Amino acid sequence: MKKIVAIGGGEIGRPGYPIETTRIDKEIIRLSGKKNPKLLFVPTASSDSESYVEVVKKHFGKKLRCKTDVLYLAKKRPSKKEIKEKIFQSDIVYVGGGNTLKMMKIWRSTGVDKLLKQAYEKGVVLSGISAGAICWFRQGNSDSRRFANPKAGLIKVSGLGLIDMLLCPHYNFKDREADLKKMMKKSAGVAIALDNCCAIEFMDNKYRVISSESSANAYMVYWKANKYHKEIIKKTKKLMPIKDLMCLIKT
Repeated sequence: MKKIVAIGGGEIGRPGYPIETTRIDKEIIRLSGKKNPKLLFVPTASSDSESYVEVVKKHFGKKLRCKTDVLYLAKKRPSKKEIKEKIFQSDIVYVGGGNTLKMMKIWRSTGVDKLLKQAYEKGVVLSGISAGAICWFRQGNSDSRRFANPKAGLIKVSGLGLIDMLLCPHYNFKDREADLKKMMKKSAGVAIALDNCCAIEFMDNKYRVISSESSANAYMVYWKANKYHKEIIKKTKKLMPIKDLMCLIKT
C-alpha cells in the first residue's frame, strides 16, 4: 500500500512547548504495521538542526519506541548509496518543518526526490509536518522567503506531486487563509488546508482526516464560476475515496 500522512503543524516537544501531535504520530506508527518501526527523520528544511534532531529522537524514539535514524543533507553530503540505504531500510520517513523551497532544491540536486517516490511505491510510510507535509503534494503555500526576509509574502512551492493538489499548512495562522484564497484564484484545481494539530492520511486512493485536537480541521478550498469555496472535510474513522473530495467542485 502507498501511505502518506501530512500534518498541518504542531509541536512534538520543543523546549518550552507542549507536545501536540501524539495521536497523529501514533497513527503514523500504526500504518507501518510494526510495534517498533525504523523511523528516518529528514531535517533538511531546518538546515539539519541538531536541536530538532534531538526532539525527534526523544519523541519518536524514547516516547513512541521507534528506532530512529537521521538523513543529513543540508550540512553534509552523504553518498548516493548511503542515502538510498537509509531511505529504503526505513519503515517510516518523517520530514521536519522549515524552509520548503530550500529543502526541495537540495532534494532535487541529490536525487532524494526520486528515491522518495520509489519508497512510496514500495510502501514506506511517508509523513511530515509543515514543509514535511507540503513536499508530498504537487504544490504548497509556503513561507520559505521569510527565512531571509520576515516581511516577505507567502509563495507557491512545487513538491513531489504524489498527491495532485496544493497543500496549505498552518491554516489557522493569521495570514494563511487570506493568502490561500488569493493563491487559489490563480491556481487550477483544489487545495487542502490543514490547521495545526490536524492531518490528512492517504492510503492508495483513499483518505481520511485525523486530528490531535477536536477544534483542528482540514478544509477543501477552490474557486468555481468565479466564486470562492471553503468547505470542512469531515473527520471519519473510515477511509473515503479521494474522488469524493474532487466531487465537491463538480456539484
